[in-house]
Amino acid sequence: MLDAKTIEIVQSTVPVLKEHSKQIGKRFYELLFEKAPDLYNMFNQTNQKRGIQQEALGYAVYAAGEHITNLEAIKPVIERISQKHRALGVKAEQYPVVGETLLQAVKDILGDAASDDIIEAWGKAYGYIANAFIELEEDLYKETESQPGGWEGYRSFYIDKKVEESDNVTSFYLKPKDDKTIASYKAGQYLTLAAAVPGEEYTHVRHYSLSEAPGNDYYRISVKREDAYDRAPAGIVSTYLHEQVQTGYTLKFSAPAGDFVLDHSEQPAVLISGGIGITPLLSMLNTIVEKQPTRHVTFIHATINGKTHAFKDHVAQLDNSNENITSFICYSSPNKEDQLGADFDKEGYIDLELLRSLIPSKEAVFYFCGSIPFMEAILKALHRWDVPNEQIHYEVFSPVAILGEK
Repeated sequence: MLDAKTIEIVQSTVPVLKEHSKQIGKRFYELLFEKAPDLYNMFNQTNQKRGIQQEALGYAVYAAGEHITNLEAIKPVIERISQKHRALGVKAEQYPVVGETLLQAVKDILGDAASDDIIEAWGKAYGYIANAFIELEEDLYKETESQPGGWEGYRSFYIDKKVEESDNVTSFYLKPKDDKTIASYKAGQYLTLAAAVPGEEYTHVRHYSLSEAPGNDYYRISVKREDAYDRAPAGIVSTYLHEQVQTGYTLKFSAPAGDFVLDHSEQPAVLISGGIGITPLLSMLNTIVEKQPTRHVTFIHATINGKTHAFKDHVAQLDNSNENITSFICYSSPNKEDQLGADFDKEGYIDLELLRSLIPSKEAVFYFCGSIPFMEAILKALHRWDVPNEQIHYEVFSPVAILGEK
């Protein structure tokens, strides 16, 4: 346990680090990649260029400092990051260089304000926090590798088939190259791809939600092609998967991971998705259909129009053939051929008024996934409705750990 003086210094300096968190995060990664350029193979380079990874690091640092005497308060953040670390293959021996680099970044940004006492205190705090991560991640590695079909590191899978789900979403059915058993997973979890994209110097790592219920002899991921938009370039990995990867191609994945998972209660479930955020929720929906046929589900999906509406027919079929399922579709900009009442149920967005009209009682468990603005709007609506936090679960595709707390 940390001594009282260290705790006092850390907690009193949290506001300063919070104020400079983006600059500290940016400087940290500059230093880290100078020391260990091979780590470019582990981090999402697109998030680096956009500054998202740096922001996430800054958030994690000051959140840990604020709760240094009670890490249990940020347990969801720790578990989420640990799951990502296990998926990426982060090892205990990598933590010291990260700590040294982080303290150097703090010195570089804060200058004289970063006194020896402050740096020493934060060094102790980092060691304390790092040990918490290392212990949890060691358990995750053991659990992953020891389960039937589990494996360490990356394993080769071939594309058994590709299926177009919409104009910009394609599903990839993955089977193991070695023809051996594959690990099961929990509905809502993801696979991690290490893609060797032709023409790219480093490996590109991406997390893709599993979009099918567990229990098959294959995995399925469904990937949105990220086209160039305004100043944002086209997605390197999504374009590669859509345009170059064909049936029979081999890709490398680490074992399923993630803390955004379906519970097994009979409490009514509300699954809310925006765009490609449908993927983990579809896995949950399919799982409930197979395993909990009496559990009531309200499935609400928002997308632009019929051309971007992935899994439209599948969800409609489940709605029509299962009394426990109710689905509702919102199009923000329907096309001329999109028919209200047939293709979609509302033009516009998901809001509190809609949620109240569709859900008999807020005594349900809520799962949602989509873009950050989409999820912040959903979270705000649920809080206005006074839905308890323990009934709210969400998946963030970007590294920012907590909505509304960035």
